[in-house]
Amino acid sequence: MPNEPMSEQEFAKRCDHALEALRRRLQELGDEHEFDVEGGSGKLEIMFDDEHETRFVISPNAPVQQIWISALTTSFKLGWSDQAQAFVLDKTGETLSQLMGRILSQQLDAGIEV
Repeated sequence: MPNEPMSEQEFAKRCDHALEALRRRLQELGDEHEFDVEGGSGKLEIMFDDEHETRFVISPNAPVQQIWISALTTSFKLGWSDQAQAFVLDKTGETLSQLMGRILSQQLDAGIEV
């Protein structure tokens, strides 16, 4: 069952809340796993101190009401799920936190929960 379209304000509110919660959790994890988190006002960047200077970018895409993550040479596009009350990757059913845990675990070769 498709979600009802939300207003721009509702998308912004949900997106800001999701990204702020993610930023706080990533900063805790960054201290433990040695990566940096920067950003605010709608965009997060995770920088890894590796030979490739790897960077993950997490940003809202308001016109399509999605959160986009550019990581591991892939673009992940998460839409709001009323059922999960979270932004979800349709292809796998993963929430934003679950997806970030998976891709961080893959990047750092460690089990990470976001």
